[in-house]
Amino acid sequence: MQKKLATFLLLLSGTFALSSAFTPFNQFSTVSMVLSSSASSSETMVEEVKVGDKIPSIILKEGQADYGRPVDVDIAELIKGKKVAIFAVPGAFTPGCSKSHLPSFIEAQDELKAKGVELTICIATNDAFVMEAWGKSSGGSDVGIMFLSDANAELSRALGLSIESDVFVRSKRYSLIAEDGVVTHYFSSAEESSNTWAPKVLSSL
Repeated sequence: MQKKLATFLLLLSGTFALSSAFTPFNQFSTVSMVLSSSASSSETMVEEVKVGDKIPSIILKEGQADYGRPVDVDIAELIKGKKVAIFAVPGAFTPGCSKSHLPSFIEAQDELKAKGVELTICIATNDAFVMEAWGKSSGGSDVGIMFLSDANAELSRALGLSIESDVFVRSKRYSLIAEDGVVTHYFSSAEESSNTWAPKVLSSL
């Protein structure tokens, strides 16, 4: 009797083990995955950029006319030794960005240059072809604004300014002034989008 009982228990435990092995997601593995994901997210969180921070060396893309091959641009190398204005938008061709944020910098180019700003750069996570088309159609490229694609959101994440999504990662709206790669003025849209527009930037220079 004891031998039969032992055999039964052995078979039962083997059946349970096989069942567990072939179950795609059991409650224990799901909990483990969630905890692992949460830990990973915490580890990759980056503090939002602030005055005094250095713009990191990250490769962005600049679209070319007539659908030419996009060119790699190291943002740190580009702004080295210069005083620049950088502004980022959640999306090219979107209403707020096309009607307010970008036009404010187009109209302010002469005043920015008078304040010593040598280059204005517009960044979004749209691809380089979209950024080139937006620069051309908006008139931004005509006044000297450089349109760069952060398609992999590497810069946005490095500055702690990404809007994460499973579908399309965007950049938060912001503006900053950097001198020789170091942030001297930072303008967040956390309270008001207009805090990142060119008039606010000019008033601080």
